[in-house]
Amino acid sequence: MTKKSAVGSDRARQVLAQEAARIIVEQGIADFRVAKTKAAERLGMSTQGVLPNNSEIEAAISNHLLLFGGESHIDLLQNLRRSAIAAMEVLSQFEPRLVGPVLQGTAGANTTINLHVFTDTPERVAFRFDELVLSYKPFERRLKSRRDQVETYAGFRFLQDDWTVEATVFPVDGMRQAPISPVDGRPMKRADQSSVERLL
Repeated sequence: MTKKSAVGSDRARQVLAQEAARIIVEQGIADFRVAKTKAAERLGMSTQGVLPNNSEIEAAISNHLLLFGGESHIDLLQNLRRSAIAAMEVLSQFEPRLVGPVLQGTAGANTTINLHVFTDTPERVAFRFDELVLSYKPFERRLKSRRDQVETYAGFRFLQDDWTVEATVFPVDGMRQAPISPVDGRPMKRADQSSVERLL
């Protein structure tokens, strides 16, 4: 590859990352691969060879929010984190941890609050919602473990202060090893309630 074509390829990746970031923030798309494909289609670019990686897109999301979000983004992030804390209090007996964009600071107006909770029987989480007469919907999430295996986990979706919260249920010993982040391939960062409170 010549120096000129390498520069052109880098520029194409940057433009695609910026467009994918805009799509993620404005449309609330959580799947980076879908956002990349949409960005390539919108820009009339090939999806072969020039697609940015997920870390580049996450950096572009941060830049987008910094440029276009300003004070309103800071307010949004604080509101999401306060609601995350309230949701963590609801599920406190399951030692919840906040993960994802609300923790990382890359959340937009359509972002879901993501929690990891820990119990050896997911039904206990459902019983907790029933006790509180709190409406919820079950779901399943597939996540990659450190052993490079994909595992399926039960989860529960509910509303907290009009924000959607998704609580994925891990076995108690799952607290020691976080699943692999689809963004950077490292164990997901998790924060307990006191750590989230310190972010406010």
